[in-house]
Amino acid sequence: MIYAYSQSYVSDAMQNLGEMTEYAHHACNTDPDHALRCFIISGYAKRFQAGDPRIVSGMSGTELYIAMMEKCGIGSSTMPDALVRYDADVYYWTGYILAYYQWYFSRTFQQITSALKASDLMRMYPALHTVSEEKAVLEIDEFCRKRAQISRLQEYRKKIGYTQAKLAERSGVNLRTLQQYEIGDKDINRAAAGSVLAMAKVLHCTPEDILEI
Repeated sequence: MIYAYSQSYVSDAMQNLGEMTEYAHHACNTDPDHALRCFIISGYAKRFQAGDPRIVSGMSGTELYIAMMEKCGIGSSTMPDALVRYDADVYYWTGYILAYYQWYFSRTFQQITSALKASDLMRMYPALHTVSEEKAVLEIDEFCRKRAQISRLQEYRKKIGYTQAKLAERSGVNLRTLQQYEIGDKDINRAAAGSVLAMAKVLHCTPEDILEI
């Protein structure tokens, strides 16, 4: 196994990112997925995933959050003080295990978050937060591999409990065409805007939610 950076930094990295997602939620009322997008956009994720000691060890999670939000142009001079918490909750674990996942598989945060959301990790928390970090990330990776085999259109259709025929009927999109979008025989990203909008409306999501990124 080739890890992303020296193992000597991984404990600090996990605590750092855990504190960041915890601070984002509890102190700043920021959705963890939004915080992670800012983490990537700001450029700090690139330095973090390379094991830059100035980021993974030289900053606290609170400092990281403040720095990356300022870099994104949405910081504030009156950010709340760092949290003083003695119990690790789901928000802390989300960043904590994400840092380990990135280090263990040596993938970029951009690659990871294209398939895995903070909200996914939060749903896994009850089952995985008491197992070893290695077992947790292997389970998480299995989840990602299974998701990669399912189109986003199919995922949203199944969430709402519709058959392909019912979605086709309600959206006005030809059933065979819809089936081709789901299995990848046709590129949904090249579908007519009206078709995508119609399916998204029926599925109660945005058009971007069912496009393949």
